[in-house]
Amino acid sequence: MTPNRRNRRRGSSTLEFTLVGIPIIFVLISTFEMARGMWNYHTIAYAVKEGTRYASVHGVNCATSPNSCSVTIGQITQKIVDAGIGLPTNQLRLTFTSASGSISCYANTCLSNGTVWPQSPGNVVGSSIQIDATYPFQSAISMFWPGAGSGMNAGTVNFPASSREAVQF
Repeated sequence: MTPNRRNRRRGSSTLEFTLVGIPIIFVLISTFEMARGMWNYHTIAYAVKEGTRYASVHGVNCATSPNSCSVTIGQITQKIVDAGIGLPTNQLRLTFTSASGSISCYANTCLSNGTVWPQSPGNVVGSSIQIDATYPFQSAISMFWPGAGSGMNAGTVNFPASSREAVQF
């Protein structure tokens, strides 16, 4: 190859990497973020289901003498937090709904709530109880958004989860 021809090809690998490498890096980061989002969504759905199952077996007959197994909002929230590993409790919003009404709070404040749930008349056998949760997922992909500053929440998606069960006993 002549020296003149070699000089014309200089920098072509840098240009090729720029044209191919940067999109591939973006695709890898996007794949990771999608997987992280799916993991968070599945985790919150599983945690809420476990909390609802736990509450459904602690109805009116559970609290009658000699049994004393009624549960509080704090105990149910602890089950949800234990099943939802990795979810920050200060961002997880929970709503407990039964025939007696609904209670909403963030998980970190629900943990100290000593209210027995489900309350009468929503704790009779066959009554429907429901726990809803909302978790704001902040994606790292938003840092690639043009003009995204620290005050911009373009990458936040609220993941909902809901579980309904009937009181068992």
